[in-house]
Amino acid sequence: MEYFTWNVDPVLISLLGLKIHWYGALFATAILSGLQVMKWIFKQEKANLELLDSLLVYCVIGIILGARLGHCIFYDPAYYFSNPLKIIAIWEGGLASHGGGLGVILAVYLFQRKYKISYLWLLDRLAIATALFGFFVRSANFMNSEIIGIQTNVKWAVIFERIDSLPRHPAQLYEALSYLTIFAVLIGLYRLTNIKQYSGALLGSFLSLVFTARFLIEFVKVKQAAYNSDVWLNTGQALSIPFFLMGLYLIFASLYKKKHSA
Repeated sequence: MEYFTWNVDPVLISLLGLKIHWYGALFATAILSGLQVMKWIFKQEKANLELLDSLLVYCVIGIILGARLGHCIFYDPAYYFSNPLKIIAIWEGGLASHGGGLGVILAVYLFQRKYKISYLWLLDRLAIATALFGFFVRSANFMNSEIIGIQTNVKWAVIFERIDSLPRHPAQLYEALSYLTIFAVLIGLYRLTNIKQYSGALLGSFLSLVFTARFLIEFVKVKQAAYNSDVWLNTGQALSIPFFLMGLYLIFASLYKKKHSA
């Protein structure tokens, strides 16, 4: 069987010694796309658009710091604790989505305290933008031939020539398409239902859907953690469970609160 072969150069543009990588370009696209989604939502709800520039700065810093520290702590703590200066070497790669999620949650908390905005109101709406953000980031991982899947013989398997000659699950595309689908679902819920009246329900739906997808896709991913685990769950799956449970809690709590406040 002939499989699709992938061997794209991670460098998108190289001009006069300046290199722009696919990852950087798609990461920037993810941020700008998320910003446009938030602008649309703020206009829909007549919120203060001037706050978005500050919110963007908080979120970007939270994502990058959280994702980097998450990678260092969750996936290879022994190496980074032995080489602490490597923690800041983001250009060498290594960002964990779970850590990025925690970083955003903390950054938004600091933001809402300063600007006196409802915490859950903001997180509910950011959840929609974050789903689209995830689509572009996982697409960037595909361009880089990283976060690859395990060997398989399915018809849609991909050979990542920059890694080896084995046909593998395109795990990055599975996640990217999952996040794009979740984005469409959340947009539909936001526009076509009264879910935004249930504080925390959009965020809960996002967490439940994203980390269900993440948990399942981890079964076909190459193990990323540098250490061995004695349990059948890998690190990505173990980290997904608390987020999933928090999502369910937010959904049921929002329904309970709405019912008893009516």
